[in-house]
Amino acid sequence: MEDEEDCRDQADPRGGVIPAQMLAEVEEGEDGEDDERNDLLNHLELDGRKAVGADAVGRHLEAVFEESDAPADQDDLPQRFLAEFQVAVPSEGHEDVGEDEQDDCPHGRIGCGRGGPGFSGNTMTALSENLERLEAAIAAACRQAGRQRGEVELMAVSKTCPAATVAEAAALGIALFGENRVQEFAAKAPALEGLRRCDASASPIRVHLIGHLQSNKAARAAELFDAVDSLDSLRLAERLNEAAGRLGKRLPILIEVKLSSEAAKTGLEPESAEAAALLERLPDLEHLQARGLMTIAPFGAADDATRACFRSLRQWRDQWAAAHPKLALEVLSMGMSGDFALAIAEGATRIRVGTALFGERRPNARRE
Repeated sequence: MEDEEDCRDQADPRGGVIPAQMLAEVEEGEDGEDDERNDLLNHLELDGRKAVGADAVGRHLEAVFEESDAPADQDDLPQRFLAEFQVAVPSEGHEDVGEDEQDDCPHGRIGCGRGGPGFSGNTMTALSENLERLEAAIAAACRQAGRQRGEVELMAVSKTCPAATVAEAAALGIALFGENRVQEFAAKAPALEGLRRCDASASPIRVHLIGHLQSNKAARAAELFDAVDSLDSLRLAERLNEAAGRLGKRLPILIEVKLSSEAAKTGLEPESAEAAALLERLPDLEHLQARGLMTIAPFGAADDATRACFRSLRQWRDQWAAAHPKLALEVLSMGMSGDFALAIAEGATRIRVGTALFGERRPNARRE
């Protein structure tokens, strides 16, 4: 069975053990959003503290991620937030792995309740300080743009973070999380079930899929996630609609729009026949609820190019909302750790932040 395979480790000829779940994700090439410009922390003046000690699996990640896989242009990331906030970096091995590996990790000793017994004081303090700095930077960006802080929703991008870290963030009041891969989130969803129920002690958390979704995984995604923010084809929309109908739910979606020439980027070309067909068909897919649009700015682009990308998404939203009044397209999901201030200036209603909150991640070995 697939679940049993995910729980097995494989020996690494260079020594150590490769977590099987991580290896499966690399070999499978499941789509993700790892060119998010979330390597901003490489360019921040860090305060030297870490949320937790290195996770047990962190020692073996080099066996999975080769040096040649690092983005060649990562040194071109923007410097615009250096003076705005400093972020304490969580553990380098902060990857989601199988249960056996998590048992050996400091997070394995951290409870998953909201702020209950079992949380490490140091871990919570570091994450809390990261969130405080991030909130200050978001508030400053809102003030500069002449907007209210309440107009911008924060999504914590928790890809590669274990369930315990998601629970820690939820204990600090974060209610919205973004995950990239169906398989990865399926592994940690059981541990978060209590936080997602309506009878949770605090408001239940929501988890959205933000990575590219293959249509053959639509049924599982509709089951696992509270929303899919990366709809990019009519075929996928129809698959999600069928799956949501079988589950008796109405699934919120965002349309992912490609406004960059980068080949690795996914999403609908806004002037394409596919985009026109999807917009025309969506009102008839009764088990889907269109909420808005999502995009990713060009990697390493100058500020003016980044702002132009975000401005374009807002303009397409306005145009499509006027042409398709049956669709509700209020949400503009754009902006990440390195460029959220520019996105806020151009009208973002949701920003997706991972690195500035949880720390730097390693790039995926392979992307589709």
